[in-house]
Amino acid sequence: MSNTIFFGIDQLLASHPSWKQQRIGLVTNEAARTHDGTPTRKALQDAGFKLVKLFSPEHGLSVKGADGAAMHDGVDEITDLPIISLYGNKLAPTKEDLAEIDIVLFDVPDAGVRFYTYLWTLTYLLETCAANTKKLIILDRPNPISGNLDWVEGPILETTCSSFIGRWPMPIRHSCSLGELARYFNETHHINASLEVIACTNWNRNNFQPDWGIPFIGTSPAIQSFESMILYPGLCFLEATNLHEGRGSKLAFQIAGAPWLKHVAVSAQLNSMMGEDLQATPFDFISTESKYVGEQCNGIQFHVKDYSQFRPVFFGMILLKLIKEMHPDDFAWANYTTNVNPSGTKHLDKLLGIRNSEALFDLPFPSFLQWATKLTNVKDWENSIDPFLLY
Repeated sequence: MSNTIFFGIDQLLASHPSWKQQRIGLVTNEAARTHDGTPTRKALQDAGFKLVKLFSPEHGLSVKGADGAAMHDGVDEITDLPIISLYGNKLAPTKEDLAEIDIVLFDVPDAGVRFYTYLWTLTYLLETCAANTKKLIILDRPNPISGNLDWVEGPILETTCSSFIGRWPMPIRHSCSLGELARYFNETHHINASLEVIACTNWNRNNFQPDWGIPFIGTSPAIQSFESMILYPGLCFLEATNLHEGRGSKLAFQIAGAPWLKHVAVSAQLNSMMGEDLQATPFDFISTESKYVGEQCNGIQFHVKDYSQFRPVFFGMILLKLIKEMHPDDFAWANYTTNVNPSGTKHLDKLLGIRNSEALFDLPFPSFLQWATKLTNVKDWENSIDPFLLY
């Protein structure tokens, strides 16, 4: 049992903190569980912690809300506690929300990617806890796509591309836990919140989620398997195009498709370029959600052969470039509307974190490869984050 992962919630339940009977507000969702699968909010309530209010990020407490859809306040069926949405008409608790709370707990599983919004909910929480002199305690969890800092991938976000899918400069694949990032931002952005991180135990930074010995729990509607999660840092770029990313199917963020896609030719090209790390397989599917609803799409399914060698961001850039080159009359960039970006404009800039990012894909292939390599290679991040690492 010595190698079993125990999350921050497990460590908290094994202790007897002095603040157990203080009024607690918990930011969480259904994906946040103890190592044996009990929802965090239920485990805390059953253990006698004085929970008085729940807050939920994007996708809601149930983790079933559609991508980018505003979520509403409600009442939790498990704990009978009120739920305040932090992805509706506000992104942070108000002074009134915190008035009858002494301590704020945060336990939300992450995907290890800059544009996954749970991190940015945490940054707003840091700011509002600082402003209202409330202590924030993070129940930490491992990064599911590993904490190996050699596997970090940029680009580093440019501040002009700041949004709710990337507020502050950092790489796309960051190889950190949310507790580590909270420590980093709390100091470097001079937020000065009263912050405590309850660390998880037995995490080897080289490990991926399948190494934890714990079943995968979906962290959002389209991330329902580890295969989706490891491909997501690159396949999320499909949102900014007229290509289908698999939403509505069991293969969300494991496929790319469109009625016009030359899937056999693209698959062959990808396998010749990345065959040691990734397998691309042509197949057909009928879209039920997202784009081309009701139409048959020519699709490509991706399977990662070697997690430790695969570089998802670099792969996603190569994939878009290949498809754009091979389909000059059919490929197009597209807007992507969400609650926090109603116009849906400049979505690729927000995802990649660089201005005029579409122009990068107009470069000749050799120049594009040079730029993609340069942008994804961000060695400075390790030096910046090192003082804040916990594992």
